[in-house]
Amino acid sequence: MDDFDKSFGERRRPARAAFAAAAGLWGAPPPERTKSDGASSDFAMPPDHGTSVDYAALAEFRFLLHGFVEFSEVAARAAGLTPRQHQALLQIKGFPEGQAMAVGALAARLHVRHHSAVELVDRLEQAGLITRFADRADRRRVLIRLTGKAEALLAGLARTHQQELQRLGPSLSGLLEKFSPPTA
Repeated sequence: MDDFDKSFGERRRPARAAFAAAAGLWGAPPPERTKSDGASSDFAMPPDHGTSVDYAALAEFRFLLHGFVEFSEVAARAAGLTPRQHQALLQIKGFPEGQAMAVGALAARLHVRHHSAVELVDRLEQAGLITRFADRADRRRVLIRLTGKAEALLAGLARTHQQELQRLGPSLSGLLEKFSPPTA
C-alpha cells in the first residue's frame, strides 16, 4: 500500500465511524466487504441476501439530499460564510444547551482532523464569529462560543434552511417510509 492509499484510508475513518454511529452501530466496525476475488475492499458491493432494492427511491433520496446540501452551500455563501464555516457555527450552536464546545468536539462533528478544526476556529475568531477560552476544569482544553454576530447570521440561515426542509419534507418523508422496516 503506497502513502496515498494509507492517507486516504486514514481520512475515511472518521466518516466510517460516523456512519456506524448514525446506523446505531456505535463502536461496531463497518460491515466487511469483499471483492469477487475474495480480497477485502471498502468499495466492493456487499453480498445480496435476497432483499430487493428500490434503486429509484435510493436515487431520488440521494438527489434530494444533494440538492439540499447545494442549497445550503449557496445560502451560506450569500450570508458571507463558507459552507464549512456555516457547518461549524451550526455545530457550535447545536451543542447541548449550556455547554461550551471544545475544539476537539468540533473536529469530530465536522469529521476533520484536530489541526484542521484549529485552523477553522482561527478564521472564525478573526471574522468575529466566535470567542475561545480555556476550560476552567482543564486549562489545556480550548472551548469556543458563538458571538452575537454569528448568532444573527445563523438565525437567518436557520430560517431559510427550515423553509427548504419544509418544502422537501413531504418528498423525504415518503422516501423514508419506503426504507422503514414493515411493522407487524
